[in-house]
Parts: sequence; C-alpha cells; structure tokens
Amino acid sequence: MKASAVIAAVLGAACVCGLPAKAQAPPSDLCTDDAPAPFCQAVRGDRAEGWLAQSRSEVMAQHGMVVTSQPLAAQAGLQILREGGNAVDAAVATAAVLNVVEPMMTGLAGDLFVVVYVASENKVYVLNSSGMAPSGATLAHLEQLGYHRDPRNWGPGSGMPVHGILPVTVPGALWGWEEVLHRFGKLGFREVLQPAIGYAEQGFPVSERIASDWKLPDALPLEHCCTRPDPDSISTWYIEGRAPRAGEIFRNPGLARTFRLLQQGGRAVFYQGEVARAILAKSQALGGTMTAADLAAYHGEWMQPARISFHGYELFELPPPSQAWAALEMLSILDHCVPLWTHGRTLASLGPANPEYWHLMVEAKKLAYADLYARNADPDFVPVPLADLLSSEHAGALCARVSPTRASVPRASAPLEGRGDTIVLSTADSHGNMVAWVNSNYDEFGSGITVPGYGFVLHDRGALFSLDPASPNVIAPNKRPFNTLSAGFVMRANRPFMTVTLMGGDMQAQGHAQLLEDVLELGANPQAAADMARFRHSQIPNTLQLESPLYERVGAALRAMGHHVRAANGQDMGGVQVIEYQAPGVYRSGSDPRKDGEAVGW
Repeated sequence: MKASAVIAAVLGAACVCGLPAKAQAPPSDLCTDDAPAPFCQAVRGDRAEGWLAQSRSEVMAQHGMVVTSQPLAAQAGLQILREGGNAVDAAVATAAVLNVVEPMMTGLAGDLFVVVYVASENKVYVLNSSGMAPSGATLAHLEQLGYHRDPRNWGPGSGMPVHGILPVTVPGALWGWEEVLHRFGKLGFREVLQPAIGYAEQGFPVSERIASDWKLPDALPLEHCCTRPDPDSISTWYIEGRAPRAGEIFRNPGLARTFRLLQQGGRAVFYQGEVARAILAKSQALGGTMTAADLAAYHGEWMQPARISFHGYELFELPPPSQAWAALEMLSILDHCVPLWTHGRTLASLGPANPEYWHLMVEAKKLAYADLYARNADPDFVPVPLADLLSSEHAGALCARVSPTRASVPRASAPLEGRGDTIVLSTADSHGNMVAWVNSNYDEFGSGITVPGYGFVLHDRGALFSLDPASPNVIAPNKRPFNTLSAGFVMRANRPFMTVTLMGGDMQAQGHAQLLEDVLELGANPQAAADMARFRHSQIPNTLQLESPLYERVGAALRAMGHHVRAANGQDMGGVQVIEYQAPGVYRSGSDPRKDGEAVGW
C-alpha cells in the first residue's frame, strides 16, 4: 500500500476522542498479549554474589564511560571516545543517536540542560538550553482561542493545551549541542553526528521498551469529532500506518538530511537557514506564532548551579526554571528533620525495609514540591528565592509540618505532573571530564507536530506554562516555562564523585533525591542504586505509587498511616544513567533495567 493511502486510511478511521485510528495500538508484547509465551511463567534467577536482587554488575573502566537508555547510542558515544573525542563530544554523539533510536523521548528541537565537570579547572558548569515562548505567545492570545486557567488547579500547566502547535516553544536543544562542543569539545558536528546519520539512513532494529513507548499523540483538530495525528508525523514515524514493533527496522532519511545540513552549516542552518524556514512553514500552516526573528534570536544561558552540602558531599542540581533544585530542598529537609521526627535516628539506621523510611521520604517530597510549584519560574522574569528555599533555616522551619506517623494532605498543584518523556545520559573521559545530560521532547513525540522532510518533531514544553495571570509561571513572549528536566553532579572532598541523572517528568527531582539517598546514605553502588525500588508521589491527587516488590513489603503499613498508596511497575519510575569516579582513575557505572540501555567503557 502506498504511504498516502495508508495515511488516508488512518485519518479516515472511526474516531473515538483521544484514541483515533488503529495506528495508536501498542506493539505486541510477548508477556502481555493474548497468548503470552511460555517463558513468561518463569521466575527470575539469582546473582552469584552481592545483592541478589541486583540486575547485573556495575561496569568499570579506566579510560572512558558512556551510559544511556539505548545500547546503540551508548556504543556511539564510546566510539567517539576511542577515536579521540572527550566526554562532551561523546555526549553530543550519544544524544544525536538517541534522536534516531528513541525519537519519542528526545530530539534536536527539544529542550536541553547540561552539567559539565571540567577536570582541568575542577569546576562544574551548567547550560540551560531550554525553549522560549514565541513572541506571539501571550495570555491574551490563548484566552482569545478559548483557553483559560483551570480554577480547580494551580501551578505549572494550569489550563494550557498539551499537544498541537500552541504549546510549541522555540527549540533550544540544537543550540546547546553546538554550544557545548564549541566551549568544551574537541570535535565538531562533522564527526559527532556521523554515527546518527548512519543509523538514520541505514536503519536500526527498534528495541523493546522503546517499541512500547512509540505512540503518536493526537495533535490536530478533526472536524465533527476530536483530534487526530499529524499526517506528517504518521508518514515519518509509522510503518504502513502503525508503530514499529520490537526488532523491526526503522529508518529516518529526513533526520539524516537534517544532520548532514548541520555538518555543513552548523546551528545557523537550523535557526536562520533552510531548516528554520521549514519549521516556520509548518508552524504558520497550523496557526503558530513563531517568527523568523524568534528563531534567529534564540540563545541558551550558562548558569550557576543550585547547591547544598550534604553528609560531607557537595550536591549540584539545575537552578530554575528546572525543577531539579527541589531534590536539594527535599534532602535538606530530611537532613534537618529526620533526627527530630525519629528521636535521633537516621534514614540509614531505619533502612529501606522500614515503612517509616518511606513515609518520611514522601512527606519531605510533599514539602519540597509545594515550594517548587509555588515559586519556580524563569528567573529572567521572576525572582526565585533559591538561597532561602535551600537554607538550613527554611528546612528547619518545615519540620513541624510533618507527623512521624500520619500522612499529610499537600496543597493541590500541577495537573500535568505525570507527563514528561525524556532521555538522560552520562559520559566521562580519560582526562577526568564528566557530563550529566538531559534532553527532551517533553511528551512522547512532543507536540505531535513533525517538520516534513526533516525528520524531527517540535516539542511541547509550553504546556507547562500557566494561564493564571497571578502565577510566576504565566505564559509570556520570550519566557521559558517551568521545566521538569533535571541533571546534577556530586563532589566529595573537592573532587568529582558522581553524575546524577534520572528521567521522567515530575519523577525527576523526587527520583534524584531517592537515588542520592541510595548512594550517599545507604552505600549502594551505581547499578544497585539504579535497580532499587522507588516511589512516585503525585501532589494531585495525593497518590503514592510504589513498585510492586516495595508495595508488598511496606504498602499496607503506609496505607495505615493514611497514604493513598497503590502498586505500580517501573513504567513511571524514571531511568537512572549514572557514572561514579573512584580514585585513582576508575569509572563505575549503572544503567536502569527499566529502560533498554547499558553502560559501556574502555
């Protein structure tokens, strides 16, 4: 069947609001379809040593390391290291391959934050290369189109559309790719984009978890019904009108074309040249307000990280408009309040088999996220009192708000908490440089809008703006929205210790805090920390998800304390991809089994 006929058939199918067309059906899974394979009845075996529940051993290497959520991308970054590139070069190469092999989660037209540790300076740098609202994205414009603040909720995302052209912000990621290469890399686009071009042109077999996430959103209005996928998205991302299945070969010649243009002309092609014109043509055809001036004027910012001291470590996280700093507030609350709540005990002495451990972690999360949703915004538009929020005095003042035995009811917050689809990666090189990288489309396939012929989607991070004029996060031209993306770094005794990356919407800051507790207080190695069961709490509707083994152990006790708890699998628990440095000169790494990825080194 010709592609045009397939698209017509998909768009002409009977529409059920939110679920148009058979193309939305998820790929078959060997253990969840109508006829599961016999092996699905098996039980998992044990390791030969160490923590028996650990999925695999740490990866250790001396010369360099790459870890991320897809093996081909990790191998591409390692190839760059072995060919003389440094950790920054490897990070860009890895991100570019992820744009090909995990395209629903990340892309060059998305958001990017980077934490770079430069060994020669013994210094941490932070780049914010997230998108800005177009010059026509005003509160009045959204209200004129019929969008208004949702009076039932407050906080980021209140009332904003999620998909389509309206939540699209000016892309930032590609600007950041070139910026980090220019400032800290040894190579250029010609070298670091070549592995991605190869996979885009020649194809690759889609991996398991990624196949299950390969679902296009409904992005365009459909007359007399609801919404439908963008036809350009269907022709770019589907095979014969459906998502590719695990093991099926997928190609993206349009993205290869874009990468070759970048090799020739750099980011100017994207922000002022041929690709910019294609972005604007697509946007304007759908009623978007982005202009050529918006694209040409885009720039990221080098920023100072948020930081606290914690149990002898220096913890660095992204500052506003990222949510990552809430992980530091959460840990600060725990550091100051746990001895009061437990009559002198610590989380380590309670241990993760104790329901009280999880109760106190969740209550600290509620407090930190209440501040996050009330205060976080673009600091170029609204002052965010970060020093006060991360201070010992503020943490101590919050201790009385928690009962050691009863769950609290947090103030209602963001309706879009559960959203967010992202990649994270970490790299390290033989010179001691290390990178924590987070790159995202925000939602699966972002806005759902694809730039035809160029093989990438426009992201929809603008969905996290508020339409409440009193909100610090209210939409405004050239403003950056509240951003869930998070990345961090840890120093010990003024030397590098660990990258901090865990993806997944509002899971990121609370996940970072859990990861750091696992490593810094409980003593877990990187792979064990990636494997350990996690919780995810949502302020709306004050629900607590526990991964099923954790639920079986402490769920009933937490319910008795008043938590609205339920069992969950790893789908919404994010994905850890971290590297530790161990003197003298050994890298140790772990990759989350909830994803398809791996850690590789040499």
